[in-house]
Amino acid sequence: MVQHGKHRPLVKRWLAISALFWAGASAQAAECRLALLLALDVSSSVDAAEDQLQRGGLVSALIAPEVEAAFFAADQPVALAVYEWSGRYNQSVLLDWTLIDGRAALIKAAEVIAASKRSHSDFPTAMGHSLGFGANLFRKAPPCLRQTLDVAGDGQNNDGFGPAAAYREFAFADVTVNGLVVNEAGSQSEVGLIAYYRGEVLHGPGAFLVIAEGFEDYEDAMRRKLERELTPPAIGALPVETGSAG
Repeated sequence: MVQHGKHRPLVKRWLAISALFWAGASAQAAECRLALLLALDVSSSVDAAEDQLQRGGLVSALIAPEVEAAFFAADQPVALAVYEWSGRYNQSVLLDWTLIDGRAALIKAAEVIAASKRSHSDFPTAMGHSLGFGANLFRKAPPCLRQTLDVAGDGQNNDGFGPAAAYREFAFADVTVNGLVVNEAGSQSEVGLIAYYRGEVLHGPGAFLVIAEGFEDYEDAMRRKLERELTPPAIGALPVETGSAG
């Protein structure tokens, strides 16, 4: 007769060793620790001056000392890509997937974004379509341990399907979606926009929202958000804010 209880410690030990082996193999297979995808709103509610503030703000935030330190806070690099979005058929890649494996790569990525030109200016806010576009871009990303999509905007979805449909129909099971709301001073509608982002846009464990007080505050808000996204997660840390949309 086989005494099953006698072998349980050996089985548990074997399972533990196997788990560590596969976790290590997965980490070695991944080329980077984070695939970070940034989405900029260029819908008709964003005028030319505001677009320059957000585009220039992103460039300055990327090369800020604290953000640069967060990029290189771990041995594995970060993969970065950027696109702009507005109407349901109006998305354009500004920076294709780039492995930020050194300061030269980070500076080059910032220069590419700085040299980019706005592709659209007279289309509405199709946020669901933008999310779907982002999900498809992740399919082209290098294998990374985590995937984060960052949606910045100054308005709610008003064209095509919304975020909830995007999360149902596209591959977002392993993607965290954070948000950056541009809160125009004195605009009562922006109070609803903040609630909209928290309730409809944020997605996944640990998803969070950063608020810019107008486009003049965009650079500082983006810097704070990037530093938080890029800093390696502390083991056992609890998520500060989680979106209800998934």
